[in-house]
Amino acid sequence: MVRTVTTSDEDASPRPRKTNTKIKAEKGKAKAREPEDGGSPKGAKRSRVNEEGDSIARDEEEAEGQDEEQGEQAEPVTRIKTLPRGKDGYIPGSIVRIHLRDFVTYDEVEFRPGPYLNMIIGPNGTGKSSIACAICLGLNFPPATLGRATEISAFVKNTAKTAHIEIELKGAEGEKNLVIRRNLTAGSRTSTFTLNGQQASGKEVSARVAKLNVQVGNLCSFLPQDKVSAFAAMTPIELLRETQRAAGDERLESWHQTLITDGKELRVLKLKIDTDEATVRQLRERNENIERDVQRYHDRKRIEHEIAFLNVLIPLQAYREIRTEYQDAKALQRVHHNRVTRLQQKNKPAHAFLQKLERQFGDLHNERETAKKALRAAIKQVETKTASSDKLENDAEEVQSKLANLKKVEKARQAAIKNHEADIVKFTEQIEKASEVKMEKEADVQAERNKLIAEYNAGSNDGDMRRCEQSMNDVKHRKSQNQRREEAAQRELKSLDDAGAVKLQNLIRWDRDVGEAVRWLRNNKAKFKMEVFEPPVLSVTVPNKAFATLVENCFGGNQMKMFVCQCQEDYNTLNHHINDNPGLGRKAHIPTWCRPGSEADLAPPPMNREELKARGFDGYALDFVECPDGLKWYLQKDLNMHRTAISLKGIKDVQGAIEAVSRGSTGANFMEYQTIHQVQRSKYGRKEVMSTTNRVRPGRNFSGNTQVNTQDKQRIDGEVAMCKQEMRELVETDRELGEEYSRLKEIKKQHETAKEAFTERLKKIQNFISQKRSIERKLESAKQKLEEAKSKGDTVQQAAHYRAKILDFAKKRVIYVTEAVELARQVIDEQVKVTNLGLQYLQIGAKKAALKELVDQRDQKHLAAVAEYNKANEKFAKLKERSKEIMAESKEVLANLPAEMSEEYQRMEAARGEHETAVKEAVKAGREPPQPGDDVDMRTTVQLQAELEKQQADLEMNMNTNPGVVEQYEKRKRDIEQHEKSIEGMQNSANKIERKIKIARDNWEPALQALVKSIGEKFSQAFDRIGCAGEIRIRPEEAYENWAIDILVKFRDTEKLQLLTGQRQSGGERSLTTILYLMSLTEEARAPFSLVDEINQGMDQRAERMVHNSMVNVTCKDDSAQYFLITPKLLPDLTYHRRMKVLCVNNGEWLPDEGGLGNMMNMIDAYVAKNPRRQQ
Repeated sequence: MVRTVTTSDEDASPRPRKTNTKIKAEKGKAKAREPEDGGSPKGAKRSRVNEEGDSIARDEEEAEGQDEEQGEQAEPVTRIKTLPRGKDGYIPGSIVRIHLRDFVTYDEVEFRPGPYLNMIIGPNGTGKSSIACAICLGLNFPPATLGRATEISAFVKNTAKTAHIEIELKGAEGEKNLVIRRNLTAGSRTSTFTLNGQQASGKEVSARVAKLNVQVGNLCSFLPQDKVSAFAAMTPIELLRETQRAAGDERLESWHQTLITDGKELRVLKLKIDTDEATVRQLRERNENIERDVQRYHDRKRIEHEIAFLNVLIPLQAYREIRTEYQDAKALQRVHHNRVTRLQQKNKPAHAFLQKLERQFGDLHNERETAKKALRAAIKQVETKTASSDKLENDAEEVQSKLANLKKVEKARQAAIKNHEADIVKFTEQIEKASEVKMEKEADVQAERNKLIAEYNAGSNDGDMRRCEQSMNDVKHRKSQNQRREEAAQRELKSLDDAGAVKLQNLIRWDRDVGEAVRWLRNNKAKFKMEVFEPPVLSVTVPNKAFATLVENCFGGNQMKMFVCQCQEDYNTLNHHINDNPGLGRKAHIPTWCRPGSEADLAPPPMNREELKARGFDGYALDFVECPDGLKWYLQKDLNMHRTAISLKGIKDVQGAIEAVSRGSTGANFMEYQTIHQVQRSKYGRKEVMSTTNRVRPGRNFSGNTQVNTQDKQRIDGEVAMCKQEMRELVETDRELGEEYSRLKEIKKQHETAKEAFTERLKKIQNFISQKRSIERKLESAKQKLEEAKSKGDTVQQAAHYRAKILDFAKKRVIYVTEAVELARQVIDEQVKVTNLGLQYLQIGAKKAALKELVDQRDQKHLAAVAEYNKANEKFAKLKERSKEIMAESKEVLANLPAEMSEEYQRMEAARGEHETAVKEAVKAGREPPQPGDDVDMRTTVQLQAELEKQQADLEMNMNTNPGVVEQYEKRKRDIEQHEKSIEGMQNSANKIERKIKIARDNWEPALQALVKSIGEKFSQAFDRIGCAGEIRIRPEEAYENWAIDILVKFRDTEKLQLLTGQRQSGGERSLTTILYLMSLTEEARAPFSLVDEINQGMDQRAERMVHNSMVNVTCKDDSAQYFLITPKLLPDLTYHRRMKVLCVNNGEWLPDEGGLGNMMNMIDAYVAKNPRRQQ
């Protein structure tokens, strides 16, 4: 039984209230309704914008892009929080009346809540929460919304078989109220509905309720008692969605759903685009690899066709050219023949007169030459006489010179005699002085020297020195060897302390071939074109040793020892030197690998980074290694380390991880804690997922196991000590040998000094003897020169002889001069005769030359004409013969021409014929001849021949290509075109979706931010009032379905703002946060009514009082919607408002059975009627 109490009579009959909120119809909506009402005049669908901001598809696809870019931005509208309030104070959709029969704890009850805050109070178990259940079920919301019983029959009272719920909702403006009745049957899962007394289906009820914007299924609007904890446990993502449904712009949810749907579709499209683009890149790369061969094939075919066609054109063009030349030569030969004949008749008289002058000129020439000879003979005689006279003059001058020099010679002879006599005296005195000097005998000194040498040689000093020196060299060699041994041992000892060297030593102990191959590779890097990577056991490191064991389990034995090459050439070189030939000095075998490719060929990781972290994995195996970039290709291609997920601590959902890594056609591995999971798909049947597990084997290579081998260190230390001891002994021996060698060297030095003294004595004796002999030779020479000077005769007789000769020369010269003068007179007579003949000769010659010039001019024209005629005639004959030969060749070529080439030739000839006709007509009409078109081949034979040679050279350079390669190329080309068309279509779709997303986001995000900002300000203010802190934030994500609202709260000064969760805060803190959030949301709510059930449970009195007062203030404003607050208890001295209504639930065994007896309002009305004076 329910009893109601109002705080004033005003609430029982609320007065009509005016609202300032006006509805502004959106243009897009108005246009959207036109076709539905009357249809378009042209019968075609028009582009519209629906409430979600999405563009509705149109039949005219060509207008899609334009319509999407124009006018799709939703116009701002004045948001209506609730439907207009009615005259009775109720908002359409709010609850006017509730009637229950045999429902849970109630036999029968009916009450009317107020249009504002309704506080439902009563002891526990009286049925307060049953009212919330009745509202939920009566409006056809599922039982799961309440969090209680899942079957609707469970809400029928235990003592009854049937029950019903009847709820009267305020109707829209101008419509009557909506009365919904739901009939329940015990033991049955079904129920029936009536709307305003008429049978109806659940869908019809839900549709009418949704039209009034009732949101019982939204925890932000309807929070039953058993769902209070569920609100705090809501994820931030769910909170955002529920908030959108409850408050703000009514299109928020539809916009968000558009973003989610289109965002997913866009990601799928982009993935498909990326896949197809990768396929296109791969096909293009393959085609690019053989594109040169294909182009060579097409070039070869084109060149072969060009050569064949040129072989046709060349003889035909040659015949055309030779025929033209033949016709031109024939016309030219006729012209030259006529000219020769005409010039020959014209030149005959001049030739006769020229012959007469030539005879006269010849006779005068002979006479003139005879006179010249006589003149030259006379001149020669004169010259002979003159030359004889000149010779006698020269002889006389020479004798005269000798006579003058005779006195000087005598004076020089006397001086030489005196000098020679003085030298004889000087040299004689030097010899006498040298004879007085006493010198040792050379033989005696030499004998003493020989004796000294014999005595030294008889000893063993030199032999001892050689033996000592040899011993010193041996010691020096042994010291060098010992030093090298010690340095090698030191290096080996140092290498034991180096991690890389320790790894190499461990590798050699593990596999000697691989270890020595590493050393060989380091010493022979120059043999390779690119870097060859050492085995992963050396070149791969794991910085974080915690992951070392799991990473090492990605490798097999051979994979850990693999030599990785980056190109086929290096792969062949390495195998040639190591595996095929004894490059290590013996037969060996090492594993090698080479697989050129690109990352586009790799299967992508099975999970993205977000999913990987969400499932508890630390990352993929490749994330935890360091190695050269080129080696990563091997780790991805052969070991799939980029697809092998790793977790150190283990994961909770192993089955989920198996399903995640099994996506696609290939499986993958993952490791968690001490277990390796190998997941793959069956190759047969339904390709089921198969999974096997193995224990993680202990690691030994990447886990830092680089300890020094103790035995090796002891061995090397001993070798170093032995080398140092031996070095000390060798140094001592070297010192003793040095002292002995110095003693022997001193003895030899003394011997060499004594021997040098004897050598000096011998040298002094020899120098004395040599000087004495030199003086004796000089004395003999001086005596001989003296005798020669004295032996020369007297000069007086010679002078007389010279004077006689000079007189004889003068007499002979007089005779020669007389004869020369007589001969000169004869020369003058001959010269006069020659001059006269010369003048006659010149006169006749001038006449002949003038006539000759005239005749030659005429003959030159005639001879030139004859030469030109001969040349033209010869050319004519040759061209005539040649044209016959080429014509025969041309006919043969045309006869053997293939059909397709014949058609091509005929087209070319037709075009050429038309051009030549046009040229002739233009020339005949005096116009400029037209230029040949592209289809007219005007090349000459030389040009054609040059082109043929060029094409033949190109053909020789073009190697023959397999036609199968061309077929593969063309097939891939078609595949690329198909993929590109597909990519273009998908890209267009993606662009359209991106535009839709942009439009929806431009509408949704500002509206959402404005809503959250409004709620957040009220939420923060409410927390400030109780001395705590609260904040609401939007958390954007790349995927729109992951956008969320985070509620951050702080209840103590020592804390920081923390995210509200179902575990972090206490029950009271969660309840307080929940009610404050709902209160902040109330002013923005669109639902006609909201309900919270026992939200104050767990709150302290201060918080509960603040919440109650705030709720009264918020829910009793003029524009507030209907609100239900269910609570079992109330604090004293709370704030109340005239608009709120308190519903007291009084239920139990002692209530009267008659209906209406317990109605407090009836009792109050009866009391007032009986005591009218009390009203005054």
